[in-house]
Amino acid sequence: MNYQCNLDIFEGPLDLLLHLIKEQKMDVYDIPIAEITRQYLTYLDLLSEINLEMVGEYLVMAAELAKIKSRTLLPIPETEEDALAAAGEDPRAELVRRLLEYQRYKEAAFELRQKEYNQQQLFTRTGEVVLDNSEQELLIEANVFDLLTAFQKVLKEKSFKKNYEIKVTTLSVSDCIGDILEILNASETVTFDSLFTTLNTKQEIIVTFLAILELMRMQLICSQQSRQFDAIRIYVAVDREAQKIILKEFYKAEEE
Repeated sequence: MNYQCNLDIFEGPLDLLLHLIKEQKMDVYDIPIAEITRQYLTYLDLLSEINLEMVGEYLVMAAELAKIKSRTLLPIPETEEDALAAAGEDPRAELVRRLLEYQRYKEAAFELRQKEYNQQQLFTRTGEVVLDNSEQELLIEANVFDLLTAFQKVLKEKSFKKNYEIKVTTLSVSDCIGDILEILNASETVTFDSLFTTLNTKQEIIVTFLAILELMRMQLICSQQSRQFDAIRIYVAVDREAQKIILKEFYKAEEE
């Protein structure tokens, strides 16, 4: 499999750090730097394994975490003067400040999207209004890091058999994109895990995951969950005509 995937749906290293802090239920004001660094590097290894083209800022953040970790391991100054100078200087302080600032911007963006959604639910009265009293589950958007967490879980739960028979197999992300859309067009929504149920090799699982990311990038599908870290459901986002137009451009770009 020789497929490079460079997606613009990854929001950046701060977004990944916030995701890890929430997932591990850490205190943003008292980040266990060794543990968060280990989790962060695990994600980088996963991205590398599925052959995603990494941007430099993720590696810069990894280096910054390593630097902070090394500073926390330095011995406390022995002289009273040096001790006073070092007092109150937490190596994590600047990272915490950046995370909190980023979180404020992210929450503000979410509130704006929520207001936009609420506005879209207002309609001019043109006749008799029929009230729907059925309770509808409130779903939240699952971001790419939620998908990565679910993907990690799929890999852990799969037991890959060692097969020493040499086979020539062609695994195509493009073909997998078509298969996923065919499933969604038939059933409107499926769980993320169900897309991997019948897959037996690691290559098949990775190609399917890359196809899901490509479909998200093209805004052909969306992913939602009832709350963070719950089961993720995949939905088709546009009708069949729009799918044909978008896929035509995608396949044309693939051939060039």
